Amino acid sequence: MTQLLIIKPSSLGDIVHGLQVAASLKAQVPHLRISWIVRDIFAPIVRACEAVDHVYVFQRMAGARGYFALMAEVRKTSFDLVFDFQGLLRTGLMTWRTIADRKVGRTDARECAGMFYSERVPLPPAGEAAHALDILLQFAPVLGAKPELAGALRFRDSERLHLSFLDGRRSAAPIVIFPDSRRPEKRWGGFKEFTDMLLRDDRSRYVVWAGNNYVPDKDAFPRDQFLNLTGNTSLLSLPSLIARAGWVISNDSGPMHLAAALGVRTLGIFGPTDPRLFGPYPLNAPTNHVIQAPVGALSMLSAKDVFQRFQRWDAPARR
Repeated sequence: MTQLLIIKPSSLGDIVHGLQVAASLKAQVPHLRISWIVRDIFAPIVRACEAVDHVYVFQRMAGARGYFALMAEVRKTSFDLVFDFQGLLRTGLMTWRTIADRKVGRTDARECAGMFYSERVPLPPAGEAAHALDILLQFAPVLGAKPELAGALRFRDSERLHLSFLDGRRSAAPIVIFPDSRRPEKRWGGFKEFTDMLLRDDRSRYVVWAGNNYVPDKDAFPRDQFLNLTGNTSLLSLPSLIARAGWVISNDSGPMHLAAALGVRTLGIFGPTDPRLFGPYPLNAPTNHVIQAPVGALSMLSAKDVFQRFQRWDAPARR
């Protein structure tokens, strides 16, 4: 049994990419046991992933005391390898304190994290212009695996939320929209107008707004066509909710990456971030679409433009 520890505390989108790599490693490498260090707020989705066997929870707000308590727990196990997917000083220090035969990190690690590695993986051929997931896939050859996705990302049934309240709605596959974003500059302000266009265009559509932060809709939409779950969407519910969706439409965010990972039709709305580096993976998949705002300014992207482009992509599936 090969014991691997992955260090990837945050954020949700990066964790989803890491989980895809973990699933690929499990599919390619026999007798592999994967443990994971993750921040407390993201631990539920890592625990639910079938590719992860054990989770260590990093209580970031606990400061130095939390770090030493975490590492005391981690050091009870001797690992064959540790992969630092994050590449920052904090995760470099975690790598340093881990008992492992091989300590592997990123070539592009920052904050002097590289001093704690015994090995570094190279960047993909595209270098720093490569997609974030392609960069993480370069860890795979360390275990003799190919640097490509192999094996589906799956979540344990016992951890899933069965969304029975969606049964019997007009649309068997709702359009799920994530209108919020952790960073204000990545938050498009046109979702309300866009939702109105969706519902007026087709009365059989059913739209769900979701996300961990509440976004008011001010009763703007028909109750038989719309449900607002923002502020009431747990990490445990995300895989089930997204799997039920006909489309996921989102800012550049973790739910967008999870939708792409699960093979759901995905539309990412991008402002200042580059979809070539951070878009739904892979960008050439027929289910993945992006719209980038003019000159990267989301204030210059109209709801009408997004709606018209969505209609073109949605039309073949509705025939």
